[in-house]
Amino acid sequence: NNIYVPTLCYHPLLRVVGTCRVCLVTADGKLTPSCYTKVQEGMVVETHNQEVEDNIRQVLQFLRCRHPNACMTCEVDGHCEFQNLVYRYQVEEYLPSLFHRDRSHVRDTSSNAVVRDMNKCVLCSRCIRACADVQGMNVYEMTRRDEDEIVSTFGDLPLADTGCISCGQCTAVCPVGALVEKSHIHFVDQGLKNKGNKIYVAQTAPAVRVAISEEFGMEPGSISTGKLVAALKKLGFDYVFDTNFTADLTIMEEASEFIHRFTNKKKLPMFTSCCPGWINLVEKHYPKLEPHLSSCKSPQGMLSTLIKTYFAKKIGVDPLDIVVVSIMPCVAKKDEIKRPQLTREFPLPGGGTKRVPETDFVLTTRETAHLIERNKVHYVSLPDTPYDSPLGESTGSAVLFGTTGGVMEAALRTAYFMITGKELEQIELRAVRGLEGVREAIVDIAGLELNIGIVHGTKNILPIIEQILDGTSKFDFLEFMACPGGCIGGGGEPKNSDLDKEILRKRQEAILRADKTSKIRTSHNNLAVKKLYEEFLQGKPNSPESKEYLHTYYTDRSSLVKTSNLLPFKSQLDASKNK
Repeated sequence: NNIYVPTLCYHPLLRVVGTCRVCLVTADGKLTPSCYTKVQEGMVVETHNQEVEDNIRQVLQFLRCRHPNACMTCEVDGHCEFQNLVYRYQVEEYLPSLFHRDRSHVRDTSSNAVVRDMNKCVLCSRCIRACADVQGMNVYEMTRRDEDEIVSTFGDLPLADTGCISCGQCTAVCPVGALVEKSHIHFVDQGLKNKGNKIYVAQTAPAVRVAISEEFGMEPGSISTGKLVAALKKLGFDYVFDTNFTADLTIMEEASEFIHRFTNKKKLPMFTSCCPGWINLVEKHYPKLEPHLSSCKSPQGMLSTLIKTYFAKKIGVDPLDIVVVSIMPCVAKKDEIKRPQLTREFPLPGGGTKRVPETDFVLTTRETAHLIERNKVHYVSLPDTPYDSPLGESTGSAVLFGTTGGVMEAALRTAYFMITGKELEQIELRAVRGLEGVREAIVDIAGLELNIGIVHGTKNILPIIEQILDGTSKFDFLEFMACPGGCIGGGGEPKNSDLDKEILRKRQEAILRADKTSKIRTSHNNLAVKKLYEEFLQGKPNSPESKEYLHTYYTDRSSLVKTSNLLPFKSQLDASKNK
């Protein structure tokens, strides 16, 4: 009924706990947390009266006394739920002598993707519930008591030493700045303002175009691709390319790889490899499964490689003068760009060589929106602007990468063509679509029966992994996405604490709509991709050149995990340490 009730621990996608006492109302004259109280016939509920407001203000006063006055330099300034509540209820600091503002918690920057500052924590437990109930990872827990109570990692370790896979779901639900993505905004902003002879190139992922509009007041599911390109140009980027281009390229490589494996019955089931959170899960916890991963780089990885090789050569620029910035829905992409496998050596003008990352920086959807706001670019009024060539053309199959099931559907469209030489008559594969956590289907391609599976959300992935390990899995090909909904639910997408439980469905519908309205809907019919193969990759997928530029390898990183709160993981860790 559009009646405002303040919240802090409540989140529409998480289990209700009712601990913060910010959502107080009176029910039949008694104060009660509204999130945890079931409505009964005849109940009289008051959401606004003096008693309710006084008690809410008292709760906020206690929290404010524990909270540092660091709003002006906080990454979530202007986007902080607690800051909004303090302002709305005009909360003054009444009890400064009872609590010390600086709780002396060390700011944890050990992770490549997530920064923890527990001095800012308001003890809402959203991160604990997101990590345990949604993702099944159990990295966080509540420790200590009374005024010393704190959210800590399991074992009180730096985040980099835990089983964290950098999915960033904790940052997506944190109402304050206690958990944020490791920001690259300042590096990018300063670089764009002081470019010198550097050429700045942006690439944008499919899920960004259907979510960033929410940050500017547009309806969830609004597609604003052209405005995004225009905004990035306004910020000073010299070129803006579409990560969808290499999503099409990924499909060419991955479909060919799967057909080879399936025909030869080797390393099955094959796993998709575009989700870095999923790759982290395998490398840190299930390294035995690495041979099942596709060797394809992620679309981000492929495009960054091509920008600093193929594109640099085309425009006659030293690759060392190109700065690649990825605009991603994913916090784990910040971790991905630190992988040593995704660096490349280039010659120096005076002799010798220099090894540099192929992707220099990653901005999440949230960070990108904040950067646009900071530079006073009026996003909504911008004209639609096309991507630059030659790495800006894509198909409907590519945009499907933005949602769960999309990689599988795109791969099957092209695998069918590669096997039969014919196009699919029914191009929309309904069996792989939806938001159920685990979806299975049997697909017949010219008499070949493929058992396929689509799994999103790490908690849903874990049981499937156990099936594969114990030999009971029936799958030939599996798409795994660490985040709920796939990239549309990535840890770097706009935060959703405004009671819209349908946010993933709306974003997914936008992705499917973008596919449906595409002029070309299959990756193998992307003319720009065909030209790339002719000019640079020996004319075909999985060629030696393709292997050099578009494929990667994986490493066993289980020794980096000092402790884990998951029994399957703990048994594996013990076994590996006893080798």
